[in-house]
Amino acid sequence: MGGQFLEVDFEEDGSAAGGYAKEMSKEWHAAARAMLTKQCEEVDIVITTALIPGRTAPIMVTKEMVAKMKSGSVTVDLAAEAGGNVETTVADKKIMTPNGVTCLGYTDLPSRLPTTSSSLYANNISKFLLSAGPHTSKEPGYYFIDHEDEAVRGMLVVENGKMMYPAPLPPPPPVVEKKEEAPPVEIDHKKPYIDGAKSAAMLSTSILALGAVAPNAAFSSMFTTFALSNIIGVQVVLGVSHSLHSPLMAVTNAISGTTALGGMHLYTHSTSPFASFLGASATTLSTVNIVGGFIVTTKMLDMFKRPDDPPEYYHYYGIPAATTMGLYTVGSLTGKFPEIDAAAATLSGILCIGGIGGLASQQTARLGAVSGQAGVALGVASTIGHLHPKFSTFAAIAGMMGVGGIAGNMIAKRVDPTSLPQTVAAFHSLVGVAASTAAVGDYLNAPVSSELDGVHLASIYLATVIGSVTATGSLVAFGKLDGRMSSAPLKLERRDQINMGLGAATLGAGAVVMGAPELGVGMTALTSALTTSGILGWHMTASIGGADMPVVITVLNSYSGWALCAEGFMLDMPLLTTVGALIGCSGAALTKIMCDAMNRDIVSVILGGYGTKSTVGGGAAASYEGEATMTSVDETVRMLSEAESIICVPGYGLAVAHAQYPLKELAETLMKAGKKFRFAIHPVAGRMPGQLNVLLAEAGVPYDVVEEMEEINDDFADTDLVLVIGANDTVNSSAEDDPNSQIAGMPVLRVWNSKQVIVMKRTLAAGYAGVDNPVFLKDNTDMLLGDAKDTVEKLALGVKDIYGK
Repeated sequence: MGGQFLEVDFEEDGSAAGGYAKEMSKEWHAAARAMLTKQCEEVDIVITTALIPGRTAPIMVTKEMVAKMKSGSVTVDLAAEAGGNVETTVADKKIMTPNGVTCLGYTDLPSRLPTTSSSLYANNISKFLLSAGPHTSKEPGYYFIDHEDEAVRGMLVVENGKMMYPAPLPPPPPVVEKKEEAPPVEIDHKKPYIDGAKSAAMLSTSILALGAVAPNAAFSSMFTTFALSNIIGVQVVLGVSHSLHSPLMAVTNAISGTTALGGMHLYTHSTSPFASFLGASATTLSTVNIVGGFIVTTKMLDMFKRPDDPPEYYHYYGIPAATTMGLYTVGSLTGKFPEIDAAAATLSGILCIGGIGGLASQQTARLGAVSGQAGVALGVASTIGHLHPKFSTFAAIAGMMGVGGIAGNMIAKRVDPTSLPQTVAAFHSLVGVAASTAAVGDYLNAPVSSELDGVHLASIYLATVIGSVTATGSLVAFGKLDGRMSSAPLKLERRDQINMGLGAATLGAGAVVMGAPELGVGMTALTSALTTSGILGWHMTASIGGADMPVVITVLNSYSGWALCAEGFMLDMPLLTTVGALIGCSGAALTKIMCDAMNRDIVSVILGGYGTKSTVGGGAAASYEGEATMTSVDETVRMLSEAESIICVPGYGLAVAHAQYPLKELAETLMKAGKKFRFAIHPVAGRMPGQLNVLLAEAGVPYDVVEEMEEINDDFADTDLVLVIGANDTVNSSAEDDPNSQIAGMPVLRVWNSKQVIVMKRTLAAGYAGVDNPVFLKDNTDMLLGDAKDTVEKLALGVKDIYGK
């Protein structure tokens, strides 16, 4: 009948001689009490029937067990006549315990049952009569007996003199044809090992081949630094918490400003006014990134702080930082320690790695930011110490960095979580410009350009090209994210042929540069590569739709790192190579996370392709017909008050409307009322990784109620109400149901599995990906249209009216 036996966690045979039961041991009874105590905490009704002929009924449920039951629970003691199995039972009485448990000890329950049965039958008769009368038909004098209603038809005996009893049996359920089971899939257990062995063989062979053609020991040393930095970078970045991905983007932005070191090199060793201009530009623009990036990082991390957090004293770390800087300055000025510059640069790289590693958790994130700031500061100091510039040159560099710092401070102070994606894109463009100008200036500054070795030429070319692609691509991304350009992809005819032509022209110019020609020819080729790669970066990014912008930002973040790596090889600076590899790996890791979260292929994204890796592409996407059900603020307030478990799914629409503050008030009121209220964050919610986490943190939402998709997706089935605010593509069920959808296979939040969904949007329009959402048409979904901030404010006020302020 659906019951479940409870087993005592104690092995003992309860049978005695002759097949009778024996009395169990004290140990068994202790284990039974422990099991029953746990059950009493979970159940609502306890019915006991244990009797021993001629003896007092055994106590099965103690006072302590009853005290642990929930308020409103009931115990029914059918052994009350013999003393009762429940210790709180009083014979022939109904009592209520201090914790709100009703205890029934009636000894005449059998005589009460007929009365109860008659009451239930009378209730059925009255309901039957009411269902037939005008109360249901809404027409005076018209009585209607619904033969389709199983309850009504089953009670009907005679109608108009015709015997109607018994009611016809319902039709048997349709026969479901058994589908043939698919043959079991054979798993090739060898394949992953074979693939792994191939990858290992290719990697080891490639490294040995590179060593065989390495031009000198300096290159081999730099390549070792590059390889190890990549391994460290991947491990550090993958350990960063998802909620801190936005601060990660900001701190890598700041650290990528170490392109200033290349500008300082160029300016100090400049042999022409134009080279000096390029060096000054690289230094100034990079400093904008450094100062602006760290201020934005600190602002975002401060948003995660709570009033009850313990005090922090990170300023104490300024003492060892100042001491280290002072010792280095003294040691460098004496000129007696020639390797102290390299040691300072190594320490700078370690601190920059710690700056990213600290973002693994909220507890260490601000320490990571302090570490990154100290690392960049020491990197600048070690570069100045290595260059030993004249005082006038030092003063000029200080002035440039001062101007850049002021500009970075002014920009960062105006940044809020909503404008964060476009700000990050704009900062990326500055790094790209700085890398390209430093590379072109270095080539122009060479005493005899035709005598530069292959590694130096390749580094100049790569820094120029990658920097140019990063600069123009970032500017387009900024325009799309800031609304200054259409988010729709640019669809020029022969798009792929245009990209291939630009790529070929860039490679052709690179071949000329690598031939070590005279300065005039070399500069023409390098400028051509700069131009064609810049156009390529602009066209490729413009051809990508707005829905893929989160991936584009992480790709550009990675590009800025690789441009920095090329600068490191160009200037023989291990610090730039280390930091560049760290940033390159950071962007690459975030790109993989974003692509996995969208089920997109990175090559398809970069080339402006449509659809996911799961999109069949052989047919048209499904069309959905139906009419969305609208609801009101008052009705939504009622549902919120009745629900016990609520999940809120915020999207970019929440950020645009600045609705995070009233949402926090709404959540706080409901949580104080005893509701289970949580937030569900999709990895690509917003326009960059972790943007919604920062947005909620800004409003003061506790981060322990903000959960990621993997943590919460299975909980929707047990949720009473889901509140979707400004999200669309991330809750679109066609990703799972329609193989031809452009978002097929994309992991989404399964909000439709909950009992009720309220979707708050301005309109019924499709989301950023341009895909219709069938969730809007489902029976358990209601649409609440309007401005998110205005609507959430009304909901918060309505809930406060119910639960009090």
